[in-house]
Amino acid sequence: MISNTDAAAIGGILIFVFIFFMAIGAVLIVLPYWRIFTKAGYSGALSLLMIVPLANFIMPFVLAFSEWPIEKELNMLRAQLNPQQFPPQYPPQNYPPQPPKYPQP
Repeated sequence: MISNTDAAAIGGILIFVFIFFMAIGAVLIVLPYWRIFTKAGYSGALSLLMIVPLANFIMPFVLAFSEWPIEKELNMLRAQLNPQQFPPQYPPQNYPPQPPKYPQP
C-alpha cells in the first residue's frame, strides 16, 4: 500500500515532468514562429503569442492574409526603380473621398 508521503512524492514528480515537457513544447512552438515573424518583417516577440490559446489560432491567419512589412518595403523599392511598371497601391491615401467644403453663410 502507498503511503500519503509516497503519493505526494509521486504527484510532485509527475507535476515536474509535466511542466518540463510543457516548457519544451512551448520552446519548440516559439522558435520556428520567431523566425517566420522576423522574416516577414514583424517583431520576433510576436511568436510568444503562439503559446496563448486563442492567439495561436488567429496569428497564422494574420500572417496569411495581411501585407507584411517586408512586402511594403519591397513594393516601395520596386516603385523607385521603375514607377511606370509598379503603379501605386490601391486604395489611394486619400480614401475614402471627403465631401467638398462649402463656405459658411
